[in-house]
Formats: sequence, structure tokens, C-alpha cells
Amino acid sequence: MPGGADLDQLLAALDPWLDPTVLVYVRVPPGDEVPGGRAFARVEEREGTTLVVAADDAERQGLEPVFRCRRLELRVASDLGAVGLTAAVAGALAGAGIAANVVAAAVHDHVLVPDDRAEEALEVLRALSAAARA
Repeated sequence: MPGGADLDQLLAALDPWLDPTVLVYVRVPPGDEVPGGRAFARVEEREGTTLVVAADDAERQGLEPVFRCRRLELRVASDLGAVGLTAAVAGALAGAGIAANVVAAAVHDHVLVPDDRAEEALEVLRALSAAARA
């Protein structure tokens, strides 16, 4: 299912949704298997593997959190080649002093924001979308 690429249309249809699950970034040494086998995101680096997992799972597995966050799913279907969506979203959040870590998937983008600022981040993205519709 191809997504849209027009920035104005994408922003107008952003429809952000805040996942209630608290997530954490954790690191495991190179070559280690994912404890518990389930992660929202996994990135392999020379220094080791970064995982984004549910905070409860990380605690049960004795993994030390690096960053505590919540996931905002942008429910607009966006093309991976679309230009400017990540910049617009990150810029709006930066304007509010909120960190944004974006994970793009085949259909939707996901923005990982600090857990204690998640509700505020949701409102910032709703306002961004409303402004694009005006």
C-alpha cells in the first residue's frame, strides 16, 4: 500500500495516536540475542544492539534503560520517499523543547518522545495538523 508524498496533505492528515505503553531504549552487547525476543525497534551498531522495548519487559529482564519514552504513531500513510514530514514533525516538537526520535516503517512513522512530555507532544502534533488543514 503506497503512502502519500505531498507534505501539506500528510500534515493535514497526520492523525497522531499516543500508545499507552511506556517504552525504554536499552543496549545489549554485540552478538547478544534479544532477551525475551520482542522489541518495537532494533538497531545493530558496531558497539552493540539498541533495542526499544516495553519498560516492564526491560525491568523483568534486568536491562538498564537508557531513555524512557512513549510512541506517537502518525496514522497517516506516508511514502518512505516523502520529503519534509520528519523535519516538520521534529521541528514542531523541537519548538516546544521536546526531543523526537523517529522510526519510519513501511506505512507509518513513529515518534518516540520523552515519557513525561508525551501528552504535550501529542497536542503539539495535533496543532501542527490543524494548522495544515486551515
